[in-house]
Amino acid sequence: MVSTTESNRRASRRSHPLGVFILRRLAIGVVLLALVSVLVFGATQILPGDAASAILGRSATPAQKEIYRKQLGLDRPLPEQYWRWISHVVRGDLGRSVANQVPVTSFISARAGKSLVLAVAALIVLLPVSLALIALPEFVTGTLLIAFIAVTLKWLPPTSIIESGGVLSNPSLLVLPVLTLCLTATPYVIRMVRAGVSETMSADYIQMARLSGIPERRVVVHHALRNALAPTVQVLALTMQYLIGGIVIVETVFAYPGLGQGLVQAVVARDIPTVQGVAMLLAAITSATMLITM
Repeated sequence: MVSTTESNRRASRRSHPLGVFILRRLAIGVVLLALVSVLVFGATQILPGDAASAILGRSATPAQKEIYRKQLGLDRPLPEQYWRWISHVVRGDLGRSVANQVPVTSFISARAGKSLVLAVAALIVLLPVSLALIALPEFVTGTLLIAFIAVTLKWLPPTSIIESGGVLSNPSLLVLPVLTLCLTATPYVIRMVRAGVSETMSADYIQMARLSGIPERRVVVHHALRNALAPTVQVLALTMQYLIGGIVIVETVFAYPGLGQGLVQAVVARDIPTVQGVAMLLAAITSATMLITM
């Protein structure tokens, strides 16, 4: 009898709902990243141009290009190329940048901090000042801000080129990129937060609190807002996912030396290892954010 009870307890611990939920989420994340890796690898294969020609230049002979392609492993079958790449990625080896001649991990670490500062600064400004604005594409908003604030008023530099001392040594370089991201994301954040609060305000327990004579301010602050935090967290997660994509455009417009600009430069230079490494990192951040908060 004791052994049966003990075995039931062990089985119960093994099948704990929270543990099953976490394992299911992790499995979904692994599957998503596997699918993304296939898409990223396929996309880099159909990029226009040739990596050997982009790196060696027009003066390179066909023989030199062929030798370089063999060094990169581009002459092998696509399944073999994919397996070689993904097996290294799993071990934390993202390859070597053919354009910069440095490990892709070093390339990412040198730019990731700058992109993180830009994203965090945008979130800090975005959340408290989410007012009703017209949604415009990032490149339109950024161009208008450059024309008005940087060129016409000459208040701020038109680009965010960082020479030395890091991003925080000259915070004015962050103003226009952060403002562009905020103006673009604000309408969406307002709509989602307002929808969540409106749904909470129409709940039965809110009506009951009002009928009980509780002051409206207390109803809103202590009941409605507290229960509207969950939808707000989801909105924040979706906004972070948007910023990952928006940063690519904004960093390019303002010449901000982050991951987004580095990704665009790598695509132009046909730097396939860098494109694959940065794309997988951004996909992993997006998937993790989605699985944690949704």
